[in-house]
Amino acid sequence: MAGEYIPLVTPPQRRDEPALWFAFRRAEILVLNGADRPAMPCCVDLAEHGLAPLRSQYLGLYDGKHCYAAEIDEAQTLPEGWSALGLRDLFGLVETTLAALSGRAYQILDWDRNHQYCSRCGAKTEPRSDERARACPACGHTSYPPVSPAVMILVTHGRKLLLARKPIWPDGRFSALAGFVEPGETLEDTVVRETREEVGVKVKNIRYFGSQPWPFPHSLMIAFTADYAGGEVRPDGTEIVEARWFEPTALPKLPPKISISRRLIDTIAGKLARGEPLAGDGLEA
Repeated sequence: MAGEYIPLVTPPQRRDEPALWFAFRRAEILVLNGADRPAMPCCVDLAEHGLAPLRSQYLGLYDGKHCYAAEIDEAQTLPEGWSALGLRDLFGLVETTLAALSGRAYQILDWDRNHQYCSRCGAKTEPRSDERARACPACGHTSYPPVSPAVMILVTHGRKLLLARKPIWPDGRFSALAGFVEPGETLEDTVVRETREEVGVKVKNIRYFGSQPWPFPHSLMIAFTADYAGGEVRPDGTEIVEARWFEPTALPKLPPKISISRRLIDTIAGKLARGEPLAGDGLEA
């Protein structure tokens, strides 16, 4: 069962009870080697294990335990029984809430490291105590952890799904279309533009499906379905090198199950295969 996470900014006045630590060396998270799955270190302070964080951030409560994110110098030797895992690898090994919290921890540390100085005047910034932000005492500019929204679009035409392949992907792997939201766009505008730019087709009946934080490095994936409304499928040749219509029972290689793109494709393909209507196909967040 997934644990409950309560996001908080203000740490406890006293740090005298074991807490969960989401500790990173660069982009790798440090875990304890378990018999069947990795576990987050649970201790009062990482110094108990000979680790000295370069920076740390309080995250809130997970299943009643305080949580911290910490950055560890890459030169530090790991304690016996510890390992370093990539976030993508961890996502398939721990429950969903814990995986999402790991991604949150990484994004907050990355933001904190990159905003030690004001981007407007260059002065040293200071953390705010009332919200997740760093403020400049010289000019008053405040920076917040960035989030880059991106849409994902699964286009359907009758019983078929439109899937595409990027040039950097392994041969044979396809997925839904995707692209970042530009300034001034609504999410629906982005769905229309990205579909037109990447594969040259028009869409209609845009429907929200679900969303997923994607910490590589700080995206928020917002998935939609849409109906085909016209045009010939023509990959742009740059971002998309191949795009085809697929029957729901004859799909190509797909992204890993940890991604919302796979959940989107599996859900819609299942409905099409069973002859179910797609109206109201969105999932609750």
